[in-house]
Amino acid sequence: MEVTAARRSFLCDIGFWADRTALHEAASHGRALQLKQLIENGASVNMVTVDNITPLHEACLQAHPNCARLLLEAGAQVDIRTIHGSTPLCSACASGSLECAKLLLEYGAKVNPSLTALTATPLHEACIKGNVEVVRLMIASGAKLEAFDVHFGPPLHIACAKGQVDCVKELLRAGANVNSMKFHETALHHAARAQMVDLIEMLVEFGANVFVSDNLGKKPVDYTTPASPSYSCLQFFESNPLSLQQLCRIAVRMMLGTKASEVIAQLCISHRIHSYLQYCDHPTPLQSGL
Repeated sequence: MEVTAARRSFLCDIGFWADRTALHEAASHGRALQLKQLIENGASVNMVTVDNITPLHEACLQAHPNCARLLLEAGAQVDIRTIHGSTPLCSACASGSLECAKLLLEYGAKVNPSLTALTATPLHEACIKGNVEVVRLMIASGAKLEAFDVHFGPPLHIACAKGQVDCVKELLRAGANVNSMKFHETALHHAARAQMVDLIEMLVEFGANVFVSDNLGKKPVDYTTPASPSYSCLQFFESNPLSLQQLCRIAVRMMLGTKASEVIAQLCISHRIHSYLQYCDHPTPLQSGL
């Protein structure tokens, strides 16, 4: 798409803004050869639309790492934001593209960009998408586990709301606060609302409080359907406290916080105890009939 002079203006060191250009289209559709030719012919890789979307955003949002690399090699700004505050890394996480996310980090992308009222962090976006490998990459790259988005709260909340069980486990094992609150609402409230028994069990295993009330005075069980599996699950946990063994595990991990996995891996303990502390696969109280 050609850009008319009437729709063109200069934005400091960013470049030009316009309606969608041929560069945007090529990046969005993964046309690496066309993109390379446009760049060689002098097209600005930092051209932005009126919403401040760059070709790099487009390439990452559509999961085209080859196009993203061409743009970055040609000088695309790695942390430029859209009008809503999203960076290319947010776009890569939103698409679930591990390759694009790794590439952006190699070029210095911020894993913890400052939050705005209109955007979430890359980790939030990865949790929404549910790509556990991208979530794992963000955590390993130093993503803040308690980054608080005004709409979603911390990443754990949105992962539970979307029913992303594997992502929830990665967050909890990395040290996310299982009882973090947004308007007195916890991750367990989201899991109960989603009617997901496996998610409820996991959260309780990590120390979620089944008795906590939100700002409406409702406990997690109040968001389940009576006689449903999720209702029975929460009723069980309300009536049967965790074992001393489980409480000790929770206490150890709470004390170690985000360093729990690293420290536990270095302990001279049996494989069975190591697996237990690391929350490797094992039966829950309900599954074992306790």
